[in-house]
Amino acid sequence: MSRRALPITPELVLRAYRAGLFPMAEGRASGRLYWLDPKMRGVLPLDGFHLPRRLRRTVLSGRFEVTADRDFPAVLAACAAPAPGREDSWINPEIEDLFNTLHRMGHAHSLESWQDGALVGGLYGIRIGGAFFGESMFARADDASKVALVHLVARLRRGGFTLLDTQFLNAHLARFGAEEIPQADYRLRLERAVDSAATWLPVLSPEALSEEVEALRETSRG
Repeated sequence: MSRRALPITPELVLRAYRAGLFPMAEGRASGRLYWLDPKMRGVLPLDGFHLPRRLRRTVLSGRFEVTADRDFPAVLAACAAPAPGREDSWINPEIEDLFNTLHRMGHAHSLESWQDGALVGGLYGIRIGGAFFGESMFARADDASKVALVHLVARLRRGGFTLLDTQFLNAHLARFGAEEIPQADYRLRLERAVDSAATWLPVLSPEALSEEVEALRETSRG
């Protein structure tokens, strides 16, 4: 990690992501951000996403209403809030301000899972070209964030994205096929992805979702 030397602006954040860096705070109350550039990078292959059978049924059941960009600030705030097993957060107020601004600029997006009108799960990240940089997710109901993740993958596949960056690898993401790759390999994928054309889909029809879920099921079988 290296300490920042310049004030962080939304434009600087975008340039940093293009170069393979991302900012984090040491804690929710911390007033200092750091640029991270891991030697091993977590990625979730869009053509190798593992969709468990039970989760597939949940996605298609309609248990959750899933939307995109309906309430980005609420998703970001929920990701920053304390949760069981995660009493502190790397998302401090400066990061919230930066990412809310990036959302208003059209560079940051959220997916929301709703149940009975309440926001119960979601995730957010940054989009540059054909790359999506997943930042954080939260859940207040079983499977709420997992369903949002499947919807994200379906949108990215449908929109022509080639890279889903998870920053780090953990056991939760590994269940879906996430892997670690060396920094040099990541940089090559990143360079190709950010310079490629892709379309963010704020709405995904039920038919398109079903087609992508079916394709993911076939991939999971393979």
